[in-house]
Amino acid sequence: MTRFTQEQVDELNSKIKTAEEALQWVSDNLHPKVAKASSFGAEDAVVMDMMLKINPEFRFFTLDTGRLPQETYDIMDVLRKKYNITIEVLFPDTKEVEDMVREKGLNLFYESVENRKLCCEIRKVHPMNKMLSTLDGWITGLRREQTKIRE
Repeated sequence: MTRFTQEQVDELNSKIKTAEEALQWVSDNLHPKVAKASSFGAEDAVVMDMMLKINPEFRFFTLDTGRLPQETYDIMDVLRKKYNITIEVLFPDTKEVEDMVREKGLNLFYESVENRKLCCEIRKVHPMNKMLSTLDGWITGLRREQTKIRE
């Protein structure tokens, strides 16, 4: 995995002013060991469009937790066809999900914060970590105001 020092990150932040410049840098320096995570919201579609204009071989992936609404699959299919791309779909480990549901029930995440964290760990974190272990970087649609990390 490529690691950057804080000094390198600060230098890049001082040079890169637009999303397009950032994506071009990512394409030039990290492709193909970088991928865009998508939940198929509006921001994701905009970033996907920008990325594909810069490099039509960018990779995209999504997490299928087994609890997604049909609309998510519909939007994924529309984007896949529109851009003629492959979207890698990550799934949780079947045995882990079966064991969790058998022990805690199908809607365990409504019962407690602890159960919600367990469900997210199995359905989201484990498959995401597996994917991230193969990459040097990943791109999200997270906006600055959605997290304290980017302030």
